[in-house]
Amino acid sequence: MSAKTGYKVTALLGAALLLTACASKEERAGVTQQSSGGGWSAGRPVVKVGLIGPMTGPFAVAGISLENSVKVEIDRLNAAGGLGGAKLELVVRDSGLDPAKAVQAANEFAGDDSVGLVVGPALTAFYNAAKAGFESNKKINCQPMVATGDFSSLKYGFRAQDPVSLDAAKMIAHLKTEGVTSIGVVYEGDDAGKNTADEVKAQAEAAGLTWKGFEATRPDDQSHRPYIDKLKDAGAIWISNSSSGAKTMAAANEAGYKGLIVGGSGARNISFVEAAGDAADGALFSATYYPYPSRDGRDTWKQGYRRHIEEIEKRFGKNTGPKTGAESPKAAEIAADCVFAYTQAAEQAKSLDPDAVAAALEKIEIPDTETPSGNSIKIEKHEFFNLDDIHVYQWKKDDKGWHTVEVAN
Repeated sequence: MSAKTGYKVTALLGAALLLTACASKEERAGVTQQSSGGGWSAGRPVVKVGLIGPMTGPFAVAGISLENSVKVEIDRLNAAGGLGGAKLELVVRDSGLDPAKAVQAANEFAGDDSVGLVVGPALTAFYNAAKAGFESNKKINCQPMVATGDFSSLKYGFRAQDPVSLDAAKMIAHLKTEGVTSIGVVYEGDDAGKNTADEVKAQAEAAGLTWKGFEATRPDDQSHRPYIDKLKDAGAIWISNSSSGAKTMAAANEAGYKGLIVGGSGARNISFVEAAGDAADGALFSATYYPYPSRDGRDTWKQGYRRHIEEIEKRFGKNTGPKTGAESPKAAEIAADCVFAYTQAAEQAKSLDPDAVAAALEKIEIPDTETPSGNSIKIEKHEFFNLDDIHVYQWKKDDKGWHTVEVAN
């Protein structure tokens, strides 16, 4: 997902924070020597994890969820001994959905040798503006809210998010089994919307579906009914990952649209259900492992996922929609995957040197029972997840309330 294009993002070059005068050259590079009485990072007592996300404003629920999950994972790792003997420390910067703030924070962290890992900045457009700074400063970064774009050309950037290419592949394969023969897209006219439309179009046509077109929405739209009317003959309409997707759902319900409403992992957020109400009943979304609102017992959950979510509930509670009663965890568990995978790679490399950690990340394999997200991590082309990690879920409402049903894996 991304913010609306048209912003002129100025790359604000933050000054690099200096280490103490007594630090060695190796310490400034992030490499520490083995010493008695501690682990391999004993010469560096703290490794900072920088988090950039919208902590205030209309998308704050996403930023707070990112922070909760990263905090819970850092605390778990510190309780288990930290990273090579060093303690992990979380440092948060609020982008507030302001691209200039996001880039400023990214440059601050990129130039700070005490920061080993950066999570964010959330949103495709913000990351596109920040990634050059990460690369030039050799800063390992992990992106749990960037669904479009290519990470394969990066050396230090990794994606812990299901990209739209995988979501589209899984969804279109499911639509074929349902007899759907055509599809269109209603999405913001920004980077994410255009990239999503291009991906859905290419994969739909390759699968033999008829392409019905892309309707680009505007932030000031009061209703998405005109877009639905133009795509009324489509067998399925792909909606935005952002909150505007709920407007599309509501408009489809108002228009009596008979096809399927589908989308990516953003549609798992209960804000969609809250905004669309009963119109969300039957909506499909592609996503990584997400059993939380299902009717399945927790004894069926993956071990690492259950541990993470239950700690989130214990410390932060859960989101409950005031209108619908739909529930979700106050978590973004794929952000916790970023921290877990980074520490696993650093432990394997026995180093905090970014080149060594990046090389270890490229080869890392973690089973789905261990990760906070419940997905296996086997990184290829700097992507955490592959097609086998994507599921298709459907929102359903019954006399017990809202829940999801897995319809394809």
